[in-house]
Amino acid sequence: MSTVVALSLVGPAEPAEVGGGWGRAQRIGIATVVDGAVTDWVEHDVRWDLAHDEGSEGSHHARVVRFLMENGVEVVATGHMGPPMARMLGTMGIRAVTGVSGDPRQVAVAAAQD
Repeated sequence: MSTVVALSLVGPAEPAEVGGGWGRAQRIGIATVVDGAVTDWVEHDVRWDLAHDEGSEGSHHARVVRFLMENGVEVVATGHMGPPMARMLGTMGIRAVTGVSGDPRQVAVAAAQD
């Protein structure tokens, strides 16, 4: 059984780390985790840091929802996220793991197991 985990990435492209805020992330990593190992990894330059203040909170959340649905995300791992975003993920049935940082692949494996 696989789990698709989305992670907010900070820092240079290599080596990126998990951290920062979800709603203002510049890049998102999508990891597919199978049996405790990352079997697929893709990074997306989402630039939500710029888009966050362009338009309403509802339009920003809709952008995030589309991304999550298009990528089949089941778990989000990030440094932090605001209560409205956390509620939205809960409504979607997506588990949020906050307060995490470090190596994205290690965080993805740990988040998939929770």
